[in-house]
Amino acid sequence: MAIITISRGSFSGGKRLADCLADRLGYRVIDRDIIVERAAAYGASQEDLRNALEKPPSFLDRLRHTKYVYLTLIQAALTEEVRGGKAVYHGHAGHLLLRGVSHVIRARIIAPLEYRMAMLQDALKMSPGEAIAYIAKIDQDRTKWTQYLYGENWGEPSLYDIVLNLESMDIQEACEILAGMASLRCFEETPVSTAAINDLAVASKVRASLVGNPATVDLELDVSAHGDIISVAGTVRNQAQLAAVKAIADGVGEGRRLSIEELVQKPDL
Repeated sequence: MAIITISRGSFSGGKRLADCLADRLGYRVIDRDIIVERAAAYGASQEDLRNALEKPPSFLDRLRHTKYVYLTLIQAALTEEVRGGKAVYHGHAGHLLLRGVSHVIRARIIAPLEYRMAMLQDALKMSPGEAIAYIAKIDQDRTKWTQYLYGENWGEPSLYDIVLNLESMDIQEACEILAGMASLRCFEETPVSTAAINDLAVASKVRASLVGNPATVDLELDVSAHGDIISVAGTVRNQAQLAAVKAIADGVGEGRRLSIEELVQKPDL
């Protein structure tokens, strides 16, 4: 079954659309809180993860290991949640985190400023001026966040399979369009696409487990999975760290064989 990701600006109707699709298709709805809770199981603070998802990067963040850590934990959490299909994710960057899986429908929903202002004013009781400033700030932060983590322009149309504009349709109509897409042959789950999401989930889980272990938390390794093999490439400091990488990958690799031919040991300085 298909996986649907919904990218949206704040107060653009993304949650309402996800709920409509869940009712229409019998899918599970996955939001940011679910992803944060699962990602925190690897040892990260839920507060830090929420801040990473909501706030633009600071100058210091650009100099630290945090970018790799956040991306690793978020991707592992999301891939595990949607792995079984029949899921709608409305949150940051699902279309980027699940690249290479053909049964993922990457949707973006946009709405006129007046629509967003009305929803915001109703929810937070803001004045029109406050609502405009709030929306502008959130959109700016999200643009910076996506550029920082993925090097992509959040609004680039080519990143999506469809862009739905609520200026000319309502949520129910947008829901019908996406529900129809879920039944199209091009978005059917196939043995190849199932293998792709499983490979991505396993590789992501190995990376997250390495980040969550004190012995390997400082590493940034390339991990991929294909068939019954997990490949790990990069640099470790010593034999103890190499042994830790092997043990962690073996422990969470779901029985796949480990290939570390490209894992290089760099002596401690």
